[in-house]
This record gives sequence, structure tokens and C-alpha cells, in this order.
Amino acid sequence: MASIVDIDECYNVAVKLALEAGEIIRNAIYKTKKVETKISNVDLVTETDKLVEEVLKKGFKAHFPDHSFIGEETTGCDFTDAPTWIIDPVDGTMNFVHGFPYTAVSIGFTVKKNVVLGVIYNPVLDKIYSAIKGKGSFCNGKKLHVSGTTELSSTLLINELGGCRDPEVMQQIFTNFTNMALKVHGIRMMGSAALNMCAVASGHADAYYEYSLHCWDMAAGKIIVEEAGGVVIDPEGGPLDLMSRRLICASSEELAKTLSKELKHIQFPRDQ
Repeated sequence: MASIVDIDECYNVAVKLALEAGEIIRNAIYKTKKVETKISNVDLVTETDKLVEEVLKKGFKAHFPDHSFIGEETTGCDFTDAPTWIIDPVDGTMNFVHGFPYTAVSIGFTVKKNVVLGVIYNPVLDKIYSAIKGKGSFCNGKKLHVSGTTELSSTLLINELGGCRDPEVMQQIFTNFTNMALKVHGIRMMGSAALNMCAVASGHADAYYEYSLHCWDMAAGKIIVEEAGGVVIDPEGGPLDLMSRRLICASSEELAKTLSKELKHIQFPRDQ
């Protein structure tokens, strides 16, 4: 028989562990790092990514031994109905490597494949974003609200190139970028999916889309955006699938649908 999930306990543990992980990141960001590449020369991993994931994994297992765990560096994406922690230990590793202070630990928690809790902590700027389903989104205790923007022409848009460097995929990404650049107020690229979503939740940007993401990039941010009044969908307009490796998040349903119609969609193999 499945155990009953105490969401408040889960939240308290997630915040505690995020702060512990953040201290490791903050102490390492301006030091020399051992950097390795994964699937491409822009997909990086450092000893800090691995250490933080191990600290988080051990911490969650100690408190919740029957919960499942998906982490960027050490596990696959065996996603089931079981209570599951989905972790990006250092979201924005490229930023971390270069000492650019837009990096975070991202912790999402799902029950029956639905995200019910998210904690994202930027330890360099000391901003902790959090949400529990039905209870709103917050940054350092202050309630968050999306901008509510509905018009593409008034949108400050966030986009990223992603980690794939296949020439055909890159051409599609550049086609989307050129199309959007002609229709929005401006485009920003900051290098952290989790913090990009927090920017939309905070009302600092109006929308964000990206292709070639992973579940650990999106899980925590999804509920933080939604609890701030925003919308998170698949780029082709359906519900977000955490394993689909792509998303649109926006300050309104109208804006999300407009973006969906404007983008040239890119398919990637599912996370697994």
C-alpha cells in the first residue's frame, strides 16, 4: 500500500536541502573547476554538479526512503506514478563554469506524474523560488504573479539555443528566433531553464520557450509558473509532457497559444 505523502514535510525538506546544495554551488562558482562534456561541447558537467546531486539524493532518501529519484547526472528517467523527486543539481552549468551568476539548484516533486511542489534556489543572488500546488508561488517569501501579457507585440521573450548542435536542428532554432525577433519587444537568453521559468512567474518576462530540454529542467519551474497564474504547455498546444524535452511557458493562455502557432516545432527523442 502506497504511503501517504505529507506535502508540507516534503516542502520543508526540499527547502533545507536546496539551501545546503546552494552553499556548495556558491562556494565553488568562482573557483577553478574540472569540466567534462556529455552529448555535445556545450553540454557540460563539473564535479560540483555530481557532488550536489549526491548530497540531494542522500538527503531525500534519508527522509523518504520509499520515494523515487530522477537526477540529471546519476539516474535515468524512469518516471512512474510513485512520489518522485526530479533534480537538476546545477541548472545553468555553462553559467556556473564561467562564473555568471544565473545558476540554480532545481527540485521538483511529482505524485502520480503530476508536479505538486517546486523549489528553485539561485545561491549566488540568494533568491529561493517555491510553490506548492494550490498555495501560490513565492520568491524569498514574497508572492509571485505573472505579468498577464496577452499580445505578442508587447512580449519580452526568453529563449535559449539548447544543448543540441545538429545543423538541421540549429537551423530550425534560428528560424524561430528570427521570426520571433520581428514580432516581440525583445528576446533574452540567460542560460538557465529553471530561472527562465521563474522570470516568467515573477512577471520579469512574459514568455519563454525552448526545445531540447529535459525533465529536470522543467519540473520545478512548471508549478512555480502555474501557481503564479501562468500557463505551461507543449509547444504544439497540448498539455506539457515532462519527458517531451520542450515547452512554452507564458503569462497568459492567449499568449501561449499565439506562440504555439508562430513556432516551427522540433521533435526530440523522449527522456528515458
